[in-house]
Amino acid sequence: MNFDFSSILPSLPYILRGITVTLQIVGLAALLGFALGIILSLFKISSIKPLLWFADAYTSIFRGTPLVLQLMIIYFGSPQIFGYQIEPYVAAVLAFGMNSAAYISEIIRAGILAVDKGQSEAAKALGVPYSKMMLNIILPQALKNILPALMNEFITLTKESAIVTTIGVMDIMRRAYQVGADKFRFIEPMLLAGLIYYLMVITLTILGKAIERRMRRSD
Repeated sequence: MNFDFSSILPSLPYILRGITVTLQIVGLAALLGFALGIILSLFKISSIKPLLWFADAYTSIFRGTPLVLQLMIIYFGSPQIFGYQIEPYVAAVLAFGMNSAAYISEIIRAGILAVDKGQSEAAKALGVPYSKMMLNIILPQALKNILPALMNEFITLTKESAIVTTIGVMDIMRRAYQVGADKFRFIEPMLLAGLIYYLMVITLTILGKAIERRMRRSD
């Protein structure tokens, strides 16, 4: 073991600047994944067969293939698919958001099905439209039940975001790798990057538990 952090520590502020990039990608991807996840979950409980088939096929594809493959297809395949090169940042948000939607849709679907059927039956008896029933009655109750699972998905997304380094996004991992290449010492900056990710995950875990406790008190 021959660790020497003294030559790497001056580059720590450079690595830390990657936190902003990572959080921006994760935040936007989470919003996209949540929005798409809600739509897909409603498709999955729909009586309209084409919507159900589409949602199931979407989930099967994005859960059954590696995230890094999806990222590379969107980024490197964009000139063939769309006729122009998508920016790495945009490709990362699209890939992570679309992948996360597949998992979130299953989480939300399970949450919706866990809500007492009496709630929807009572709403129908009162003549509440389906859209208002889902938005104002079913989804709020479902979200309370699935909050821990959603936070776990967000944490997973934060860790998996490190693969954006494969397409050149200047996140934490990319910056740590560049510092390693510049100093000819890779283990130290990688350990620092690992520590940064760990602290981010711990922070998100604490935040998630605090939100969960607050929602339980509001019941």
